[in-house]
Amino acid sequence: MSKSSLRAVRVSEHVWWVGAVDWAIRDFHGYATSRGTTYNAYLVLADKVTLIDTVKAQFRDEMMARISSVVEPGKIDYIVSNHSEMDHSGALPETIAELRPEKVFASKMGVKALRAHFGLEGIEAVGTGDKLGLGNLTISFLETKMLHWPDSMASWLAEERVLFSQDGFGMHLASNRLFADELDPAVLREEAAKYYANILLPYSSLVTKLLATVAELKLDIARLCPDHGPVWRTGFDILGWYRDWAEGRTVSKAVVAYATMWGSTARMAQSVADGLAAAGVEARVMPLGPAHRSDVMTELLDADALLVGSPTINNQLFPTMADFLCYARGLKPRNLVGQVFGSYGWSGEACKMMGTELEAMDVELVGEPVRTVYVPDEETLGRCRELGSEVGRRVKERA
Repeated sequence: MSKSSLRAVRVSEHVWWVGAVDWAIRDFHGYATSRGTTYNAYLVLADKVTLIDTVKAQFRDEMMARISSVVEPGKIDYIVSNHSEMDHSGALPETIAELRPEKVFASKMGVKALRAHFGLEGIEAVGTGDKLGLGNLTISFLETKMLHWPDSMASWLAEERVLFSQDGFGMHLASNRLFADELDPAVLREEAAKYYANILLPYSSLVTKLLATVAELKLDIARLCPDHGPVWRTGFDILGWYRDWAEGRTVSKAVVAYATMWGSTARMAQSVADGLAAAGVEARVMPLGPAHRSDVMTELLDADALLVGSPTINNQLFPTMADFLCYARGLKPRNLVGQVFGSYGWSGEACKMMGTELEAMDVELVGEPVRTVYVPDEETLGRCRELGSEVGRRVKERA
């Protein structure tokens, strides 16, 4: 597609989407983006024409083509950078150099980050409660620190009730349809959950505070415009989803994540799952490797239990298990019960290492680890089933 054929999409009377669609990306700082993503930028055609965020550097021409479809780019007066991460600020230096806007705005931390990233100077700092007059329209700013960077903020276009929420309320989902009500609701929930689990989960308490702030400000949102994924203009289901995830609501589910070398740990995992089922708890059995670390985290978002299994290799965890536990520990899943299991040949350190990691994540360990030398026999598989049942009963007790 030639750049000249690209068009902006109208979001509200004075707001246009001028972002870019990345159909090809499959990894986004550590988690799998099987459906691609978008980098959303928005143009406010007020008396003072204002660009809200930019795009990843290599998509700058796409953004400029969309801008050009509705206004001469040189007429842009202001640029607002809600978030300095490179997928939103990568195109900013060249855009500033070409357009020479009157002013560029960012949060105080954003000013520092943009200076560090690009050597940009002269950015004007704004904070919560500050207002930017655009002549016939007004933007107010709300800092949303650590959702998910220290510089993060949202912008509120009061007259049209449009909330530019940067990485909040987003998802990685490439589409040629901009609006959430044009897309499959099941896909929306799946991708929103994956985004929350792999980016925002450690900051759930801040999400709760943000939702409370939105309620206190009585923002009657007509358009919810995140920096990734679709724009919401009706229903706003994602606000309820975020509330549930931030509060840690679960669905009586256990995740059984395992690595296996010659199939022994896989057999143990299946027996653990059988025990969970016998206790009335749904089990999601996830072999690491085929199951990406980010997919396991998505399942953990509304789970009650995490059981992990690994063989021992060179006195260490199997690499895919070590990778997952490092990743999961950083995302700080909450309120889980669980335990470990594994097979080994002549040493057997894996169970102890996994137990240490679960304790570091504040997982309540139920029962005892199940370890076996080489191939599990029926007695060992029976202990695995009992472990699953014991964890399942604990899940039911806590419900």
